[in-house]
Amino acid sequence: MSGSIKDPVQDYIASPEQLKRMYRKVLVVVSISQIFGGAGLAAGITVGALLAQEMLGTDAFAGVPAALFTLGSAGAALIVGRLSQRYGRRTGLSAGFIVGGLGSIGVVFAAVFHSVLLLFVSLLIYGAGTATNLQARYAGTDLASQKQRATAVSITMVMTTFGAVAGPNLVGIMGEIARSIGIPALAGPFVLSAAAYILAGAVLFMLLRPDPLDMAKKIASYNKENNQRMGSDLINNHSDKKGLAVGATVMVLTQLVMVAIMTMTPVHMKNHGHGLSEVGMVIGFHIGAMYLPSLITGVLVDKIGRTAMSIASGIILLLAGLVAASAPSDSVFLLIVALSLLGLGWNFGLISGTAQVVDSTMPATRAKTQGTLDVFIALAGASGGALSGMVAANSSFAILSIGGGLLSLLLIPVVIWSRRH
Repeated sequence: MSGSIKDPVQDYIASPEQLKRMYRKVLVVVSISQIFGGAGLAAGITVGALLAQEMLGTDAFAGVPAALFTLGSAGAALIVGRLSQRYGRRTGLSAGFIVGGLGSIGVVFAAVFHSVLLLFVSLLIYGAGTATNLQARYAGTDLASQKQRATAVSITMVMTTFGAVAGPNLVGIMGEIARSIGIPALAGPFVLSAAAYILAGAVLFMLLRPDPLDMAKKIASYNKENNQRMGSDLINNHSDKKGLAVGATVMVLTQLVMVAIMTMTPVHMKNHGHGLSEVGMVIGFHIGAMYLPSLITGVLVDKIGRTAMSIASGIILLLAGLVAASAPSDSVFLLIVALSLLGLGWNFGLISGTAQVVDSTMPATRAKTQGTLDVFIALAGASGGALSGMVAANSSFAILSIGGGLLSLLLIPVVIWSRRH
């Protein structure tokens, strides 16, 4: 390269302030998309099980919607991760959100025409939005230093709260709007999901420039070609397979437990006489607890460590299961407490696990690896969703909750093992 040509990547590397401005811009853009993505995710989660119960006429398969859209999110996670690795976060994430929006539209048509087959296919496609909403958290870490990574994840996740809390609380309103235009009430929230996911994709496609992952790869390549370490605190020099395994295990177990208990809570409440607005309130608190504590969680993970926060996740999930199991069927308050603890435990596990995964990957393979790991997270959610209905139907909601809480304790020996070896 001649001396008269200025390398734009070198400008970012040589100017810490310029790189910080770009990092902040990425966080703002991803955060805006997460507000819409959270609304799309939450609205569908709230009524998915109830819609299946209404169309199939049985509780035994009420967990199928959660299983289907989490299974769909597994395939989408792999595709979005590979698209992001090859073409950048902007292309991968915007495509994932838009496809999720199309799946939401399909669910509405399935409800209108009472087509169970179309419902199942559409829920699979809807899962793309779920996967993308989760993978967007990685975009904020591409230009973050090791001491900023958990905080970066937290900032994007806390912004999801605005949409995620609004979504369930708009269930009643969307149901009335849907009924007024001749659409089944339970399909109304999926109209909101469609609009929210498509808007999230549009925001990323138009504003996420330059692409953060592409820039991180260029910084790593520049350092290698020029034998320099400028901006090296942003770039990992090697992968850590053990770190990947531990981070993945933490995220998989927390997802499995959270989805299993969350999926059957609306059905449990409806079976004991609670209305749709009460269900929406409980799920709203739950999703708020999943995302709202994120800003503090990220700081704690960066300050006191990934291991301590992973152990805290397991303990809180156990408490959530015990409270849910012991709550009287008519106590909305205790169900709110249980589901809030469930969301908080998931939050601790996801952020600490995500930070460990980012610590353990290099830019050249990061998005592909993250997408692959999110496949296992999605499959864990699919398993939890599918089995939860069967367990609750053949035993009780209390047994399901206690079993989930005890399973979460496996996090503790896993992270202790990682520290001892």
